[in-house]
Amino acid sequence: MKISIATLFDAMFEPFFMTSIMKKANLKNLVQFETINIRDYTKDKHTRVDDYPYGGGAGLVMQVQPIVDMLKAIKTKDSHVILLTPAAPVFNQARARALSKKSHLILICGHYEGVDERVMAYVDEVLSIGDYVLTGGELAAMIVVDSVVRLLDGVLAADSTKEESFENHLLEYPQYTRPETFEGDQVPGVLLSGHHQQIRSWRLKESLRKTLKYRPDLLEKADLDQEAQALLNALLKESED
Repeated sequence: MKISIATLFDAMFEPFFMTSIMKKANLKNLVQFETINIRDYTKDKHTRVDDYPYGGGAGLVMQVQPIVDMLKAIKTKDSHVILLTPAAPVFNQARARALSKKSHLILICGHYEGVDERVMAYVDEVLSIGDYVLTGGELAAMIVVDSVVRLLDGVLAADSTKEESFENHLLEYPQYTRPETFEGDQVPGVLLSGHHQQIRSWRLKESLRKTLKYRPDLLEKADLDQEAQALLNALLKESED
């Protein structure tokens, strides 16, 4: 996979690409990163890429010309262009999996008060990382890249991404490691039993418990089998008692 980041602040990405899983994926030649400074494509003699909004209002708007010329220069038939903006559907794990199947992602980082609406004719989709506003799309782009790259074949062990939060519209079950006892708080005995079926059942129940507590909205989308539904019903009864 190739990932191109179009931004006004390309220096932000160098430490990100050279750290942790991103670095490992790059060294394994599983992903190629590049940053493109949008300012390099402006036709303004002062290298300006923004201007005041028509109709008035506070702030500045990114101009259409530099962004479109940048896309014309780097886009191929295999490219998938994404604009990071708060005015968009919220990014989620299912979308991350879909994007991990693409061969070339181009992420455009918005800035200032947003981008000229005419840019929309040149992008394939828009994404938001949540219902809040950032000063620019750079942090959002990093989040999207991180969540996508870790799903590429060979980046992580295959089992590492099968039972994560949101994969089945459920939050992941609690995890424990050594020491077995810490300040009187013990690891649940079932996890030390070696009984795989009991461990699997416990993890499913605790996954449902955590989802019910923190993200009950996800349960409306979850496709629960008979066992999971029975466990959820028991948890609901517990909460009523």
